Amino acid sequence: MKYIDEFRNPQAVKALVHEIKSISTQKWVIMEICGGQTHSIMKNGLHQLLDGVVELVHGPGCPVCVTPLELIDQAVEIASLPNVIFTSFGDMLRVPGSSKNLLEARSEGADVRMVYSPLEALKLAREHLDKEVVFFAVGFETTAPGNAMAIAQAKKEGLTNFSELISHVLVPPAMTALLSSETNRVQAYLAAGHVCAVMGWEEYEPIAAQFRVPIVVTGFEPLDLLKGILMTVQQLESGKHVVENAYPRAVARKGNQQAKALLQSVFQTIDRKWRGIGIIPQSGWALTPEFAAFDATLKFETGHIKTQEPKECISGEILQGIKKPNQCPAFGTLCTPEHPLGATMVSGEGACSAYFRYHKEV
Repeated sequence: MKYIDEFRNPQAVKALVHEIKSISTQKWVIMEICGGQTHSIMKNGLHQLLDGVVELVHGPGCPVCVTPLELIDQAVEIASLPNVIFTSFGDMLRVPGSSKNLLEARSEGADVRMVYSPLEALKLAREHLDKEVVFFAVGFETTAPGNAMAIAQAKKEGLTNFSELISHVLVPPAMTALLSSETNRVQAYLAAGHVCAVMGWEEYEPIAAQFRVPIVVTGFEPLDLLKGILMTVQQLESGKHVVENAYPRAVARKGNQQAKALLQSVFQTIDRKWRGIGIIPQSGWALTPEFAAFDATLKFETGHIKTQEPKECISGEILQGIKKPNQCPAFGTLCTPEHPLGATMVSGEGACSAYFRYHKEV
C-alpha cells in the first residue's frame, strides 16, 4: 500500500537503528509528545531496538488522558439531564469520572451517542430542535478546526440548541511547562506531525532556542519515528538546538492557514487544567465572547464541580515523563483497560494502554 508499507520496511528500520547507534556517544532522553507516537513506538518495539542509546519517554500528548476529571463529571451531569442528547467521540465514553463514565450514564437512561464528527452532532441538533444537543469537544490542535467549524456553522444557522463542552489543550505551553520543571529529564522532543500539519512548527522555534533543546517534527510510522530520532540525535551530538521537519509529506512550516484563521476567530487562549499535571498558563482554548452562547459549561452551569484523583494513579508522573507505566504499583492489577483508574489506561492513545498491550520485558 503506497505511503504505508514503505514506512514499515524492516531493512530500512535496521539501517536507521544502526546509524543512530553508530553516532551516539551517550544515552539521550527524548520525549515523544503524541500518544499515537507512543503506541507506534511500543507496538513496533522501537524503544527496545534503541535500548542503551536512546531512552524514549512519553509526554502528555493524549487529549483523552489530560482532560480534567472535572470535565468528565460535567459531561456525565449534562448527559444525565432530561431533554439532552450528549454526543462524543468513542474514546471518551469509557474514561472514568469520579463515580461513573458516560457509558454507565447511558445505561442509566442518559441519551449518550457516539459520533464520528462534530458536524454529525450538528445534524442531530437540526433534527431535534426540541432537544439540547451537546458535543464533547476534546483534543489538541488537530481536532479543534472541526469543532470550531461546527460552532461557526451553528451560529450561522441560528441553532441555539447546540453547544460544546470544550476541553481543548495546546502543545507548546505543555512543552514549555515540562522543560521548566525541576524534575525535567527531557533533552529533546519529537513533535507530533498531525498537530504541526494544522499549526506548522514556527511556534516551537522559541522553545528550542530558550531551552536549547532540539525539536523534530515526525510522523507515526516506524521509519518516520526513526528518521526523527536520528535527526534529533544528530543535533544532540553536535550541540545544535533547532526545529527540523522529518515529516515533509504532511507538514509545512506555516501549517494550514485557513484552519488557523478559523481557530483564531472562534477560540481564545486561556489557562487550562491538565489531568494529572495541573494548571498550565495559556495552554487551552475557550470560545470567544462572540460564541459564548455555544459553551455548554455556561449554558448548563456545571463549572462548580470539583474532584479528586484516585491516590493509586500516577498518571501525572507518567504524562510528565518522570515515570513509565510499568513503574506504577497499580499497573495491570488494580488498573487494567477493563477497569481503569485513570485515562492513560483506557485511552487508545494512553501510555499505560500502550504498555499493557505491547510492552514485554527483555
